[in-house]
Amino acid sequence: MPILKLKPTCTDYIWGGERLRTEYHIDADKHPLAEAWVLSCHPDGPSTLVNGPEAGTTLAQYIATHGRAVLGTNCAAFEEFPILVKFIDAKNNLSIQVHPSNAYALAHEGQYGKTEMWYVLDCEPGAFLYYGFAHEIDEAEFARRIADNTLLEVLNAVPVHKGDVFFIPAGTLHAICKGIVLAEVQQNSNVTYRVYDYGRLGADGKPRALHIPQALAVTERKPPRADQDFGPHLARCEYFTTDLRVGAFADTCDDASFTSLLVVDGEGQITAQSGETLPLQKGDSLFLPAGSGAYQVEGNAHLLCTRVGTV
Repeated sequence: MPILKLKPTCTDYIWGGERLRTEYHIDADKHPLAEAWVLSCHPDGPSTLVNGPEAGTTLAQYIATHGRAVLGTNCAAFEEFPILVKFIDAKNNLSIQVHPSNAYALAHEGQYGKTEMWYVLDCEPGAFLYYGFAHEIDEAEFARRIADNTLLEVLNAVPVHKGDVFFIPAGTLHAICKGIVLAEVQQNSNVTYRVYDYGRLGADGKPRALHIPQALAVTERKPPRADQDFGPHLARCEYFTTDLRVGAFADTCDDASFTSLLVVDGEGQITAQSGETLPLQKGDSLFLPAGSGAYQVEGNAHLLCTRVGTV
């Protein structure tokens, strides 16, 4: 089976910058360039195959043609492609937001909820993000602070540094703040409930929509768990397991799951069991179908390696 290189769908949200274009070789006609959906079967932003005989088709079309076996046995429990991987360049603050659980999202939005993880690629001095609450509050205080614009006073503001990892279960209030570039691995969902947006206006000159009733219904109003232990992995949950690999290594993509490889720094090359070789540069996103077999990476590339399930 081939190593598939992917072209992302990109977004021009108002808080984005230009670093994905200038530093991560993302070629997109978007200004600003806020997000690049580098591994996606979501209809809001599908990834497209760059190489091979099916170049130009979407990853979803490739899977439909070749069957769900290319996803692996760990994906049998999921009706849809289970994950979505992004680059995010926050030149300015993202909104204070929350994502629902599977149960709520399926009942109210017709798609899955969103648990995610962040790997900080770079950040300006003094950069921070919001990650849950500083202390537990009740629903009445939550609603009042949204109404009187004092919500930031009770949020957990966390300084960030290059290489930091954050695991954000569904229901966790959060926001990426200005000066941060990161990679995000998440469930395959595009459901976001904005709670606070700094009074900003959208591209249409109107305040961007907030989703207060939904946020009140799904938000965990307490600090994030401090006892998260993912062992040797950056993050691990029922939806995805993500690791950082630096420099040369060899691994195997077995029948349990496809492998997503995202080059977050450096360069090199990858060679498949079939003998196929592809160059690697910062910003590249590769999809290895389940059962592809052994592969080898050479060079000084830094890769986020993601598979489905607690593999």
